[in-house]
Amino acid sequence: MKFFSNTEFTVVFLLYSFHFLSACSDHHEFNYDEGTERGPSRWGMLKSKWETCSTGREQSPIDIGTVQVSSRPRDLQRNYRPAEAVLRNRTEDVAVVFLGDAGNITINGMVYKAANCHWHSPSEHTFNGTRYPLEIHVVHHSDENKTAVVGILYRYSLLPDLFIASILPAILFLGREDIPLGFINPETVGFPNSDYYRYNGSLTTPPCTENVTWTVFKEVKTVTRFEVEALRRVLPPQNRNNSRPTQPLNDRTVLLYPRRSFT
Repeated sequence: MKFFSNTEFTVVFLLYSFHFLSACSDHHEFNYDEGTERGPSRWGMLKSKWETCSTGREQSPIDIGTVQVSSRPRDLQRNYRPAEAVLRNRTEDVAVVFLGDAGNITINGMVYKAANCHWHSPSEHTFNGTRYPLEIHVVHHSDENKTAVVGILYRYSLLPDLFIASILPAILFLGREDIPLGFINPETVGFPNSDYYRYNGSLTTPPCTENVTWTVFKEVKTVTRFEVEALRRVLPPQNRNNSRPTQPLNDRTVLLYPRRSFT
């Protein structure tokens, strides 16, 4: 597997950036730059159907601090399979979108089918106030129109994230057109074998729909600065820091599912 040096990355980016930035619209409906008046604090005012971004009481992301240890066994079951996928620049993030049946997860008896995975930098969730450089969200939908998202946070290291490394050439040349990735198994994201947190929240982008089941792994994985920068640079400037601020917990409880109770 070839890893790009910093010099190679810079050359590739400079050659490509003009093409991408000229193709990328500056008129996306929302962004992460408060100076444009379309940043996170105004999402709920931009469209009536996005009002929940301002008025919702169970919004995501959150700071995960005080938790309650669950008395129930761990309930996240993964049943993934390889499926055709594309790499897509959605302007607000870079996403691997599954075009076929990539399998599912089961949570408390409900089956959710894998839809996509995408990245936020820096992380959206924080642990006791600490924000990490990257977070991946693996998004799933059920036949009952429910959503479940699995989140994994990353810290800087000399050790790359192997999933990002495997698609790095596609990330470097990502413009407005989808890039086929062939068959991708969501399992290659590399889920930690660790405790995880569970809470009821929302989508972290408009329309900020609530009743989303969140699972966030406690273990923080590793990623290189080079990989994070690659994911950021293909986005327009107003979205390169594409993290929504943490939201009030209100009356919600965050459950901790210890690894020792895994069945």
